[in-house]
Amino acid sequence: MMDRLPESSFDEIRALFEELPGPDLVSGAAAASRQLELTKPPGSLGRLETLAEWLATWQGRERPLVERPYVAVFAGNHGVAAQGVSAYPAAVTQQMMQNFIDGGAAVNQLCAVADADLRVYEMALDQPTHDFCREPAMDEADCVRAMSYGMMAVEQDIDVLALGEMGIANTTSAAAICHALYGGRPEDWVGRGTGVDDATLLRKIDAVRRAVTLHKGALGDPLEVLRCLGGQEIAAIAGAILAARLARVPVLLDGYTCTAAAAVLHATDRRSLDHCVVAHLSAEPGHRRLLEQLGTQALFDLGMRLGEASGAALAILMLKAAVACHNGMATFTEAGVSGKGA
Repeated sequence: MMDRLPESSFDEIRALFEELPGPDLVSGAAAASRQLELTKPPGSLGRLETLAEWLATWQGRERPLVERPYVAVFAGNHGVAAQGVSAYPAAVTQQMMQNFIDGGAAVNQLCAVADADLRVYEMALDQPTHDFCREPAMDEADCVRAMSYGMMAVEQDIDVLALGEMGIANTTSAAAICHALYGGRPEDWVGRGTGVDDATLLRKIDAVRRAVTLHKGALGDPLEVLRCLGGQEIAAIAGAILAARLARVPVLLDGYTCTAAAAVLHATDRRSLDHCVVAHLSAEPGHRRLLEQLGTQALFDLGMRLGEASGAALAILMLKAAVACHNGMATFTEAGVSGKGA
């Protein structure tokens, strides 16, 4: 698939949806059968059991692995920051890039604990998207290039891909995408992001309202929603999710902005996120509404709202626990323990 990366057209992206592989139901069924044989009451490990079965289904292994987890963080700048919608200046995106390189960010510590490889991808920070309150954030070619760049993050032989982002004003972009896809009021989707005050929150709500109104005529196509209201890092995340599906790599999604990128794919093809699990419920109020629209639940809710794949990296530990129990526990026969009804 990597030999056929899209170049400049949404038609090339749409064609990839026709090639999405389905789940390996044989491996999934074998994993589910093994769960019934392990020395525990059926279902007693809750989502740890379903996580092991999900991994088996998409890795194509009865006994899944989390030996090479990979965390990809995409960083981009947004023209809408000029509307005064963030508590921090756009320069922080570049400064945080250096912090990632120096090992000083939260995700660096979480990746170290999870023994996960971390890669940070800079999306032309000196060329932010256009202010989508005035014009589309990207043209089609730029949006496709960003998606293609994200696709290249899916390296061979990784077990799990954890995705996240960094970009000042990207929760404004996420809110605009969700408002365009699902309707409601702008204030239903807008939160305080990095901790904005009341006046900035009102500017943020107004920016989302004006942007969706301005681009209303183009918003019937989810990829046009991404182009008009998204960011380069959001488009890259969408591309990475799509490439992971084509490569049958399970994906952990971080919080609100990352899930908004995934929502574009779901709106295009409702099958397209079956290989994904949302790691955590963001403190951004729009994230809960978004998960309801997607018909899914996050793995945990710790009140996190940092971004930078922090929740997704933390969830790798949960996957490792699920796999350890699935692969390492004895069966009733092996342990000489009487099963239910014996």
